[in-house]
Amino acid sequence: MGHSSLIRFVDLFCGIGGFRVAAEKSFKKAKLDFKCVFSSDIDEYAQKAYFANFGEMPFGDISKIPSNEIPDHDLLFAGFPCQPFSIIGKGKGFEDTRGTLFFEIARILDAKRPKAFILENVKQLVSHNEGKTFKKIIETLNSLGYSIEYKVLNALHYGLPQKRERVFIVGFHKPMQFSWPEKRSTMEPLEAILEVDVDQKHYVSDVIRKKRKAAHKSKFFPSIWHENKGGNVSSYPYSCALRAGASYNYLLVNGERRLTPREMLRLQGFPDNYKIAVPDSQVRKQAGNAVPVALVAAVLESLIPFIDNSSRPALKSSSEILKHDLRVYAREKIAPTA
Repeated sequence: MGHSSLIRFVDLFCGIGGFRVAAEKSFKKAKLDFKCVFSSDIDEYAQKAYFANFGEMPFGDISKIPSNEIPDHDLLFAGFPCQPFSIIGKGKGFEDTRGTLFFEIARILDAKRPKAFILENVKQLVSHNEGKTFKKIIETLNSLGYSIEYKVLNALHYGLPQKRERVFIVGFHKPMQFSWPEKRSTMEPLEAILEVDVDQKHYVSDVIRKKRKAAHKSKFFPSIWHENKGGNVSSYPYSCALRAGASYNYLLVNGERRLTPREMLRLQGFPDNYKIAVPDSQVRKQAGNAVPVALVAAVLESLIPFIDNSSRPALKSSSEILKHDLRVYAREKIAPTA
């Protein structure tokens, strides 16, 4: 890749575009030129939502796309499938075919050599299989010549009224003095994301409403009520989480109704100009799968200073790392002195 003031990025497993919304917000704030040069997701409804909002149809199955068909880029984003590692999923990790998609990321990193990347997944990835899965991921990224930093962050600490913990992995070609974003002292109040006029279809049945016993009345107002698998009800001044692919009847506003699709998107930090282009059931699924926009934006704003395009171009392949080091050694140690 040559020198350019334009920051080019790719959006793998893009879903409905949480990484992209965060990137566009952060790059504009930093007054940087940017362009998404490639995106992919296998879900047709996610593709439709992405197209409606960005005017680009993501490519499909990344495992079927040769590396040489992916444009050069400076930055790679990937919120790779979390179900193989999550509590909600079966936790099979690399035994699940979705778990092996991490190695598609590694394949692209090896071939395209972006200057940096941000990966995101559920916090359970760190401890999955007694930490062996995460160790393999870090070792793989290190073997590609990247210096790695990782940390579990909570959306609740970055302005969103939602307790959603995710592990972020950032990588650079050489060690950097990277600092994770500071926690914010304020959180957007829950009432700020709630709609005033809500269609009757979002209200729960009398059977579910009766589960809101007097003993469970919340001291918070408004509050999100959760029903767990055992039928127990609890309430919070924020959402515990939007869960990937799960039923949303347990997310109740004041014990009376489900969150609307727009409220779910707001809970993830999507702006109100984000277009809803698919059925409500799909929006609920997509919101549960999405990355918290404010969380990505916070990480990205800490990373931006390290992807200045006036710096040395990235190396082309992992095999050239050794060649490059040998050339530098030859110049410094072997070249004749004047």
